[in-house]
Amino acid sequence: MAQTEKSSTFPEIVELNVGGQVYVTRLETLTAVPNSLLWTKFARSSPGDLPTDSKGRFFFDRDGFLFRYILDYLRDSELFLPEFFKERKRLQKEADFFQLPELSKRLSAASRDCSSADDSGEPEEAELSSPVTSSTDRSPSSPGSPAGFVTIGYRGTYTIGRDIQADAKFRRVARITVCSKISLAKEVFGETLNESRDPDRPPDRYTARYYLKYNFLEQAFDRLAEAGFHMVACNSTGTCSYGGSDPGEDKLWTSYTEYVFCR
Repeated sequence: MAQTEKSSTFPEIVELNVGGQVYVTRLETLTAVPNSLLWTKFARSSPGDLPTDSKGRFFFDRDGFLFRYILDYLRDSELFLPEFFKERKRLQKEADFFQLPELSKRLSAASRDCSSADDSGEPEEAELSSPVTSSTDRSPSSPGSPAGFVTIGYRGTYTIGRDIQADAKFRRVARITVCSKISLAKEVFGETLNESRDPDRPPDRYTARYYLKYNFLEQAFDRLAEAGFHMVACNSTGTCSYGGSDPGEDKLWTSYTEYVFCR
């Protein structure tokens, strides 16, 4: 009986899994805005009505990185975005999903301000250039562009069959990492940079925890070239294993490679 009664109410401290990112917050924070989606879920429902992950955390299939700003807004009813934040439209979409009209209104106004500052007539590109970073405008050759190094790393695999002439399954890249000063990484990669691993460091600090939201090395190289960087060094290591117990089967190669770029 006690177990049934306990399971009918939410705990004071709630664990969430939002798109693979884990958050721990208070129940009163989730229900801070009446008639919002989270208010409805956690004030008008019971724990058994919500989907959970394998560890019992309440699951929402949304952008786990952007949810931290949703949670910040619920805590203080204010919105403070990082200096180089370039995903206002995506965050506005999340605000609409979680039924936070006041937050959505603020983000919409901020996006219009960024769009009006752009003379190209392309609002989507204008949105990606915040007032803080528009002075560089991703112009690699301007004298004011700060010098520095960016290291791109990736771990990849490829398979070569017994017939070496046969087509190989080339380079499968799991993740492209970025190591550099925070400000350089954000200038070059902008909205394609996943900052969830190191979201709060100031621009003048360094990080080795960023990675990109795509798996094409050439896309990263194009961005670096546009920003005036050129490659100065690279190194790679590799190992080989067999796909099964039979040495005659396909060989699976695993490699880790780093490319160093300088401006």
